[in-house]
Amino acid sequence: MDDYPLLNVFLTMLYLFLWVLWFFLLFKVVTDIFRDHSLSGWGKAAWLILVILLPYLGVLVYLIARGRSMGERDVKQVRDQEAAFKQYVRQAAGSEGGGGSSHVTDLANLAQLKDKGDLTPEEYEKAKAKLLA
Repeated sequence: MDDYPLLNVFLTMLYLFLWVLWFFLLFKVVTDIFRDHSLSGWGKAAWLILVILLPYLGVLVYLIARGRSMGERDVKQVRDQEAAFKQYVRQAAGSEGGGGSSHVTDLANLAQLKDKGDLTPEEYEKAKAKLLA
């Protein structure tokens, strides 16, 4: 270890970091190629061949040519995942336990039926008592 200077250790660590970073970028580009629905099959095949055969040049050209849309697809995917999660939470909260917004909605519907005259006050009170029981 005495014949390996400290600067060389730092350079080796830097090269390792850049190598890992490049692999991360390569996998990100390949997944973006397959995730992009605006590209045709031939376009995906061409980009993939370029990225595999000339990896450094292919990744660099892909980032220059399609980097902005790559970021937009990432943002869209995050928004879609958040919307799906919120929808799941709303659905789970509304269906579990039988409480919460479903009773409120049912009571509001009963009040509308009473206001329209479709329910008599006695029928409304019976239905409301049944819901709240």
